[in-house]
Amino acid sequence: MKLIKNIFIALCVFSMATSCDYLNVDGYFDETFKLDSTFSNMQNIEKYMWGTSASFPDEGAVLGSNFTPGVFASDEGFTMFGYGEFFGMSFINGQVTPDNLYGMDNWYSMYKVVRKTNNILSRMHEANDMTTLGSYPILGYTHFIRAYAYYIILMDFGPLVLLGDDVLETNMEPEYYDRSRSTYHESVDYICQELETAAKYLPEEVAVNQFGRPTRGAALGLIARLRLQQASPLYNGGQAARTYFGNWTRKEDGVHYVSQVYDEKLWAQAAVAAKKVIDMGKYSLHTQPKVEGETPNLPATVSNANFPEGAGNIDPFRSYSEMFTGETLAPRNREFVWGRYSGSTRDYTQHSFPVINMGGWNGCAVTQKVIDTYYMADGKTIGNASQEYPYSEEGTINSPKSFSGYQLRGTVNNMYGNREMRFYASIGFSECLWTASSTSESNRKNIVATYYVDGNAGKQQTDGNINNHTATGYVIKKYIHPDDAWAGNGAQITSKPYGIIRYAEILLSYAEALNNLKTSHSITDSNGYMVQVSRNPEEIKRYFNQVRYRAGLPGLSDAEVGSESTMQTLIEKERMLEFLFENRRYYDVRRWGIYEDSENEPFVGMNVDASKDLYYVRTPINQARARTRIVNRKMIFLPIHRSEIRKVPLLDQNPGWSN
Repeated sequence: MKLIKNIFIALCVFSMATSCDYLNVDGYFDETFKLDSTFSNMQNIEKYMWGTSASFPDEGAVLGSNFTPGVFASDEGFTMFGYGEFFGMSFINGQVTPDNLYGMDNWYSMYKVVRKTNNILSRMHEANDMTTLGSYPILGYTHFIRAYAYYIILMDFGPLVLLGDDVLETNMEPEYYDRSRSTYHESVDYICQELETAAKYLPEEVAVNQFGRPTRGAALGLIARLRLQQASPLYNGGQAARTYFGNWTRKEDGVHYVSQVYDEKLWAQAAVAAKKVIDMGKYSLHTQPKVEGETPNLPATVSNANFPEGAGNIDPFRSYSEMFTGETLAPRNREFVWGRYSGSTRDYTQHSFPVINMGGWNGCAVTQKVIDTYYMADGKTIGNASQEYPYSEEGTINSPKSFSGYQLRGTVNNMYGNREMRFYASIGFSECLWTASSTSESNRKNIVATYYVDGNAGKQQTDGNINNHTATGYVIKKYIHPDDAWAGNGAQITSKPYGIIRYAEILLSYAEALNNLKTSHSITDSNGYMVQVSRNPEEIKRYFNQVRYRAGLPGLSDAEVGSESTMQTLIEKERMLEFLFENRRYYDVRRWGIYEDSENEPFVGMNVDASKDLYYVRTPINQARARTRIVNRKMIFLPIHRSEIRKVPLLDQNPGWSN
C-alpha cells in the first residue's frame, strides 16, 4: 500500500494536480500501458473485470483482519486480542482516527474499483470481437461491481462522491477534481439504480464452481438491504435523524446530507424491494428433515404443520447449524441469496477453540446480553419461562440429553437447559462438549470445556498468553463443525461458507418494512408495474413466522402482530439472534437509532475470575477494554482519512471527526 501511495504522490507532483486518492487516474504505470491491449478483445476485458473484483474484501472477515468495524464493534462480542488485528476493538476503544483507520480505510481501494469499472463501460466497445450477446455478462457484472464498491463505501463512510460514468482525465486543473458528496438518499438511489441495471443482465444462477459470483438475486437482495436502511429512523427524518445529523450540512450549499423530513413511502419501497426477491421463487430457508429418534419433539406452542407453515417435518437444530458449519453444500443452499466460501471465517474458528490440547486461542467472546436474549424452547423468555420448559440459574440439568447429533452433558447449568436450537448451534458455554472428531488423538477430542478460572479453558489455561481466554464465559461456536479440529493427528477444518445475504434477512426485512406502514402506498417497481402495499398483519406473520418455525419456535400471536411497537421489538430481537456474528448487528442498531442506548449497556458475562462454585453469577467484564468502550455519535460512520479531506476542499468530513 505504501508503494501504491508513493507512486500516486509522484503522479500528483508530475501533473501538478491536487486530486485525492479516490480520483487517482490509475497510479500503476504498467496497468496504464496495458489498457489499450486490455480492451482489444472480450477475453481480456473479462480478465480485467474479474481482476477488478479481486479488490473486494472477504465478506466473512468480520472478526479479525476485518474490513469493517464488525462484530467486536457491537454489543454482541468482545475480545482481548490485539488492536492491530481486531479492528472493531480498536474502533470502540478510541484508537481509530482520521489519520489511522487501521485496516478499514476502503475509501481509496473502492474508488479505484469505480475508476476501473468506468474504464470498462467506456471502452468495452473497442473489442474487435464484441457482440451484443457477449456484452450482456460484462455489462451485468461491471455495473454490479461498481454498485458494490459504492455500497461498501456507503455502509461505513456514508454519503458518496458520485462519479457517474466519468473517466477522469489526467493533467487537468485542480478544480476539475474538486467534487462534493451527494446526500445519503441520492447515494442510495444511485446504487440501487446501478443494481437494477446489473440485474437485467446477470444470470439467475451460477455453476457450482462459480459459487460466489453475484446473480440477479444478489443484486436485488442488496437493493432490499439498502432500501430498508434508507427507510430506517436514522436516515429517514424524525428524531433519530435530527439527533445524529441535524447539524450536518454540505458546505457547498447548506443541504442536509441526511434528510430531516420523514417519508413513509420509503418503507413501502423497502417492502416492494424485499418482496421482489421473494417473488423470484428461487430462494427458501435452509432446512433439514426431521429424523425419528434424533429430532426432539416440538413444544405444544409450536405448529406441527409441515414447514413453512410449521416445524413438524424439519430438524430445527440441523436446519440452522449445518448451513454455517460447512456440512451443507453451500452452492446448493437456497438460503444464500448471495454467498461465498470464506477463508477468514474458517481461520477464525481457531480463536474460539480451547487452548490446552485443542490448539485454539479461546478469545472470541459472546456477551451475556446475547445469551439472555435467546428464547426458551417453547418461545418464552428467560424472565417468563413456563413450567414445561423452566429456567433456573441454580443447579444442573442432571440428566444428559442428546438431540440432532448434539450432546448436552448432565453437568450443564440449568440456565443452559431448555433453550431454543439456535442457542446450541451458536454458543460455546461452560460444560459444553467439543467433539473435534477429525483428529485421531483421544486427548484432543471430546473435551468438555470449562471456563471458570481454574477450568480447563479458564484464565489459568492460556498457554502463557492471558488474552487467550473468553472474558464472558462464552465463545462463538456457530461456524464450527463437529469434525473440526485444530490440533492432533488427522486434524481438519471444513471449508466455511459465508452468507453475504441470506433469505432469512429478506423475510425479516419484508416484515419490518410492512410493520412500519400506516397507510397504503402505490409504488412503481423497476419493471414499470404499479404495486399496492400496506401493513398487512397476515403477510407479516406469514414471512416472519418462517424464520421462527425454522428455529423450532412458535409463530406470532394476533396480539403481537397487532401492535406496531411490539412487532418492531420482536423484529429487532429476531435479527439479533438469527444473524449473530454475521455483521448485521453493528449496522442494525445504528439504522434503528438505538446505537447509544444499546451500546451504553455494560458488558456482562459469567464470573470468569471465580472458581466453579461462584462462576455462574452475572458479572461486569473485568477488563479495561470493556470499561473504556467509547459510545459517541460520531461513531455512526468511520472518518474519511484526513489526507483526503485536505486535498479536496469540497469534501466534507463525517460529523464529529476532525478535518
